[in-house]
Amino acid sequence: MSKARPAALAGLALACLTALSAPARADEGMWMPSQLPQLAGALREAGYAGDPAQLADLTAAPLNAVVRAGGGTGAFVSADGLVLTNHHVAFGVIQYNSTPERNLIDNGYVAATRAEELPANPDFRVLVTVGFDRVTDQVLAGTRGRKGRAYQEAVEAATKRIVSECEQEPGIRCSVAAMYAGSDFYRIRQLELRDLRLVYAPPRAIGNYGDEIDNFMWPRHTGDFTILRAYVGKDGKPAAYSPDNVPYNPPSHLQVSATGPKVGDFAMLAGYPGVTYRHRTAAEFARQVEWTLPARVELFDALIAVIEQAGREDARARTLYASQLQGLKNNRKRAAGELEGLRRSDAVRQRTADEQAMLAATSAAERREIDALAEVLERDNAMRERDLLLGVATSQSQLLRSALVLERLRIESGKPDAARAPGYQARDLALIEGQLRQVQRRFHPEVEKALLRELLGRYQQLPDAQRVAEFDAAFGRTPEALAQALDALYAGTGLGDEQARLDAFAAAREGKALPADPLLALAARLVPAQIRLENVRKTSEGEQLRLRPAYMRALAAWRKAQGRALYPDANGTLRVSYGKLAPLQPRDAVSYAPVTTVAGIVEKHTGQVPFDAPQPLLDAIAAGDFGHTADPELGTQTVDFLTNLDTTGGNSGSPVLNARGELIGLNFDSNWEAVSASWWFDPRYKRAVHVDMRYMRWLMEKVYPAPHVLREMGL
Repeated sequence: MSKARPAALAGLALACLTALSAPARADEGMWMPSQLPQLAGALREAGYAGDPAQLADLTAAPLNAVVRAGGGTGAFVSADGLVLTNHHVAFGVIQYNSTPERNLIDNGYVAATRAEELPANPDFRVLVTVGFDRVTDQVLAGTRGRKGRAYQEAVEAATKRIVSECEQEPGIRCSVAAMYAGSDFYRIRQLELRDLRLVYAPPRAIGNYGDEIDNFMWPRHTGDFTILRAYVGKDGKPAAYSPDNVPYNPPSHLQVSATGPKVGDFAMLAGYPGVTYRHRTAAEFARQVEWTLPARVELFDALIAVIEQAGREDARARTLYASQLQGLKNNRKRAAGELEGLRRSDAVRQRTADEQAMLAATSAAERREIDALAEVLERDNAMRERDLLLGVATSQSQLLRSALVLERLRIESGKPDAARAPGYQARDLALIEGQLRQVQRRFHPEVEKALLRELLGRYQQLPDAQRVAEFDAAFGRTPEALAQALDALYAGTGLGDEQARLDAFAAAREGKALPADPLLALAARLVPAQIRLENVRKTSEGEQLRLRPAYMRALAAWRKAQGRALYPDANGTLRVSYGKLAPLQPRDAVSYAPVTTVAGIVEKHTGQVPFDAPQPLLDAIAAGDFGHTADPELGTQTVDFLTNLDTTGGNSGSPVLNARGELIGLNFDSNWEAVSASWWFDPRYKRAVHVDMRYMRWLMEKVYPAPHVLREMGL
């Protein structure tokens, strides 16, 4: 790596900041809090009444009340640790505590006292950000002159060192996030709350009203919220579940607004969006549209069919796989919507034209690195089918995944902690144990075998160039051989028993031989192959990490020339978006109001899933007793509303604030036309869908009462 690189990186950072004086496209941007003071003028013009400079401090209100909750976002809403998030974000918690005899999914749950609050699944976490510091020079110091895997390993080693030093304080979880495609790095310190409990969950027919029919659609009539409580040890430090733990006292909490929003009102959202790809190359845009998304839709369709068939035949299987099925359906519909949206916006053509203009204005030295990046990306395409199928086979299984994790942990435990693969260090042991403890609540042998027959059967059809010898030896080359292998493995394994998994975990964490078990023996043959493929992937990732900053420098210069701001792609770190309550005109002669009411619940009600509104809800709507939660202009109870806020996956559960910083909504979805926003922002169509806090209050006052919870929230 040349000595000029740090200067080039500084130039990129400067270009990104100086461009902030110019607007992005209307309401576009998932901004780092540190960027918001440069947006002060735009924020005030949009209607924000607070101090934009205060938004740069993640440890001050209101942003220190916003937390990472499970795979989404949440927010503290009381001084005693109440966490408000989406029903679907906390659905795993609800499913974990549900049985056919005590069906919390269908019936909902209200804890009458704190003693009745139910423990979440052991791997559910709430992370409170307490520090955010730039560490670019530390991360890149060891990369000079390195390429490929050596570059990646240098970044990984530096990251591990930074994280290890950061986590000396008990209860703190640290990470290093790359901004602008590896141009800039930040250390994030988060308080890791491990004892979460279920306080309030509406019935499925409220929290998921409309299910997949309405998913990503507008108008919506879904009360997608759940309330948890965070607990800590008596010393105030994060701790695993214990009856002796006490409620966590957050540094601040959000206050629910006494009034709701109106069309045109300012709105701001803070949350932890997952990953966006808006700064990817034109070739990557094309691959997404031409192969990745169609392949994912077709594959998810097949897996959904497998689980649904099993659920029709076995009520227990239906309960055990409810959360997994919902996740698959959501991912399938998201992929389909993303594909349609990218085509609707003509994103590939537009991104290609933009890139060509950018490259024409880019120096020859930068062009050489950008061309090298294109070659790396093209080589990765050769194994895309294999990587998709084997990756999903691991993520969608329980016992097989457990066996693979245990064997990999055994291997890594024989190394010094700093040399272990990410995810298998001492800091990860509690999370691994938590995942192993809950397997039996999400596993049915016949369903898992059926899923693996579908996935590995597809793998068997791949050309020889994409095959892996160890997988062929384990599962054969024919459907018959695969079925026989799976039957033998699952008939003989004892890993369906929690204690058996924990015994294997105890051995694995010490680097000792694992118990005799057919699935563990299989894992011993497969994991070396996974490590070999991982090493190949690391070589590619290292080259991308080394070369993408050249692309970002060119893009930053191009955006500055266009008078446009450049925010980093989302990467799971705290971001802020702002805009307003806005209607939607998705196509010619079609216009949607930005607010829905309870009348729509009744209109959609059929008595059949997913439009089977609970009778107490229907009775309350018929009674018309809406009181102070009714919209004064509409004269009835609102349910959901639309804004033009910039969001993506991971923003589920993000609090929506008004101009005074008060909580007015809870983000839970995007409209169908905007699902492609993870890749392409189109201001014509981008809308975010939120639960109106007035609907939540009304439900908790009149329909499924929880007056003690409302009092705690100051309502």
